Amino acid sequence: MYAYDSFDQKLIDERVEQYRDQVARRLSGELTEEQFRPLRLMNGLYLQLHAYMLRVAIPYGTLSSTQMRKLAHIAKVYDKGYGHFTTRQNIQYNWPKLEETPDLLAELAEVEMHAIQTSGNSFRNTTSDQYAGAAADELDDPRIYCEIIRQWSTLHPEFSFLPRKFKIAVTASETDRAAIKVHDIGLKMAKNAEEELGFHILVGGGLGRSPFIGKTIKDFVAEKHLLSYLEAIMRVYNQLGRRDNIYKARIKILVHERGIEEFARLVEEEWNQIKDSTLDLPPEEVLRIRAHFAPPAYETLGPVSKVMEAKQIKDQAFANWVRANVKPHKRQGYAIANISLKPIGKPPGDATDEQMNLVADLADEYSFGEIRVTHEQNLALVNVKQDDLYALWLILKDAELATPNLGLISDIIACPGLDYCNLANARSIPVSERISKRFEDLDRQHNIGDLKIKISGCINACGHHHVGHIGILGVDRKGEEYYQITLGGSADENASIGKIIGPSFSYDEVVNAVETLVTTYLELRDGENEPFLATYRRLGETPFKKALYGTN
Repeated sequence: MYAYDSFDQKLIDERVEQYRDQVARRLSGELTEEQFRPLRLMNGLYLQLHAYMLRVAIPYGTLSSTQMRKLAHIAKVYDKGYGHFTTRQNIQYNWPKLEETPDLLAELAEVEMHAIQTSGNSFRNTTSDQYAGAAADELDDPRIYCEIIRQWSTLHPEFSFLPRKFKIAVTASETDRAAIKVHDIGLKMAKNAEEELGFHILVGGGLGRSPFIGKTIKDFVAEKHLLSYLEAIMRVYNQLGRRDNIYKARIKILVHERGIEEFARLVEEEWNQIKDSTLDLPPEEVLRIRAHFAPPAYETLGPVSKVMEAKQIKDQAFANWVRANVKPHKRQGYAIANISLKPIGKPPGDATDEQMNLVADLADEYSFGEIRVTHEQNLALVNVKQDDLYALWLILKDAELATPNLGLISDIIACPGLDYCNLANARSIPVSERISKRFEDLDRQHNIGDLKIKISGCINACGHHHVGHIGILGVDRKGEEYYQITLGGSADENASIGKIIGPSFSYDEVVNAVETLVTTYLELRDGENEPFLATYRRLGETPFKKALYGTN
């Protein structure tokens, strides 16, 4: 993984001291809250319902064991003993004290971490495939280019005060595990007819009040032109993006209002002025960055682990975990082991300081000291020998980190909701806990199969409800919590925005509504192997709507 050079370290050290001065001035009263607000937001500090919340950047979801131990330490010393992993592959702390946040950031800087641009009208954390570098189906390691984008975008002077926040995601696989189609810019690594490496570029995706699937703006941009083309997109957005209305300030609105053809023309016009210039990506710089992501020292192993196979036969619980949580690796004899942060009846995405320390230890022992954060709020050890999976699983099981539910109905994405967020209309966490308890039986979960439930407490869609196979949105009806259901959403390579199925349900009704939808699906699916989304796309909303409301 990438290691800071002296420039990187100096930048974040100086930023910590700058922020320390800003906090001191706020505490003394020299700065009002309104004056302090943009300063704290540029350093990842929100003021939520009950306390401040600090969001720490985890670039493209890659962590070292040393960094994870520091995150555990921060959870214990500066918070209430836990952290919350997010859909942008970051971590949030919900209870830091303002006066302690400069020391917190200073401790992060000791391990090459920061909270810069995790909030505010700026570039946010560039995300990627959580299996990058290990995925069996990838064209290249997308983290190389995520790092290049990170360095280009961090504190970029031209884009430090954008119309609104900006999100970029990169994948190198046909199977999209980075949700690139619902990002402001989505990049898919590709090759042209001459076998040159480059990028298929999408623009204008996003969720929130106005959800859109990103549109292709360029079929292929060569590697050397990556930054100049991104710069051209950003210049057009920075010039024309609306600043009169916060809800219409995203690039998705600009693309929608101008049309993709006109927007592409404007970008091409801008690009022609700056390409083949200092923004060209030098091959030697790509090689320098690539060296940081060289494969670890894999052993030469056989294609099949007899140890793993024997343990699966003898231990059904282990077999269930392998079936759900273990994914193929590009290297023979290795596997990707996913660590579920979705225990039944618990808040999704949370990990205690003890659990984080344990994961760090396991990474050192079994996965070359490296951990990944997924955009679905789980963790992964991506370089585990198949022979070691059983020993790893036993330890995870004892720590409540081995729930075998990846991609199943209890693997729920949920925002903090009204329990923490002052923007929320309704609670998200209790709804997710109740749904997971309702579908706790593992045999039933496997019978249901691939079904993604995503829950947001407000229209800002931090829980990505728009792209849930079943999406749940909290709404306020005369001071009471209600939940609107959408069906048919997806964030993968066949991305789609879910459709509102009908009137909302009360807090007491919503779990039964999910039960009804699942029961209807099981009755209507075309064989046991047809997943929920395929059944919905084949039949449409009518049978589900009838089951919920008794009408067509």
